[in-house]
Amino acid sequence: MALLAFAALVAFMTLNLRGDIWFAMELRIVRLLALVQVGVAIAVSTVVFQTLTANRILTPSIMGMDALYILLQTVLVFVLGAIGLASLPAIGKFALEAAAMVALSLILFLPILRRRSDLTLLLLIGVVLSVLFRSGNALLVRIMDPNDFAVAQGLSVANFRSVDPVLVLPALIATLAVSVYVFTRRHLLDIIALGPDQAVTLGVDWRREAAILLALIGLLVALSTALVGPVAFLGLLVVAAADALSGTRRHGPFLLLSASLAIVVLVGGQTALQHGFSNALPLGVVIEFFGGIAFLLILYKRLGS
Repeated sequence: MALLAFAALVAFMTLNLRGDIWFAMELRIVRLLALVQVGVAIAVSTVVFQTLTANRILTPSIMGMDALYILLQTVLVFVLGAIGLASLPAIGKFALEAAAMVALSLILFLPILRRRSDLTLLLLIGVVLSVLFRSGNALLVRIMDPNDFAVAQGLSVANFRSVDPVLVLPALIATLAVSVYVFTRRHLLDIIALGPDQAVTLGVDWRREAAILLALIGLLVALSTALVGPVAFLGLLVVAAADALSGTRRHGPFLLLSASLAIVVLVGGQTALQHGFSNALPLGVVIEFFGGIAFLLILYKRLGS
């Protein structure tokens, strides 16, 4: 899978390269780094979240984390206006939103995890939270100034073609730092996957570790959503495929496989759509379609068993 990911990277950078090569390479490298950052962030956050919730269906997006981030963005547009939002320093604004996302993730989701609810209740909670955040977002965009509406509307749709180059490098560095930290804790994640009671018996401070990991999940969701917008089913799609391919849930190889597969899906998919279909199909729409089908199939299989 790592070789496939590398081949996708090479294809993205070299196919149909014409005109001013260095200018074209500069444009492509920014988008490529953004795609890699988003893929790694979503894959790692999904694996860790499924470990904490002890099931293979839930993802941060299904539980409404990306909708929460979009709501935060819309609140800023509503309060400051499009001009006021544009006047804020990009990195400072992003850091503030990421900090708020981490804090709200701990406030909203940590009590849910500590209750150790079953799958049906967790799915219901996720649906309710997602509807709540999206309804709040819809309410704000309907009552805001029409000039601000287009800005807020653009924040709620995944867009892999237009990426803010100012945020790419900080987001990539932060994502790599969090991913490396998570990978160094892979053996601890193997223990947490046994369940809270077994983890506590083996000496793990489950409450502390759950709070740390949930904060990191919130940060990764903020990092990926800030660059391209919400992608609800990408995490479920790549982690389910990695689970079918790997035959193991040991977090060392599983994290690497999931991240590599996410890069293949995003970079390879964008390359195919750009050069094979002339960008006629948005990558986000394709991912949501197949990811939604995968979610229904996995849910049907789990509930049927």
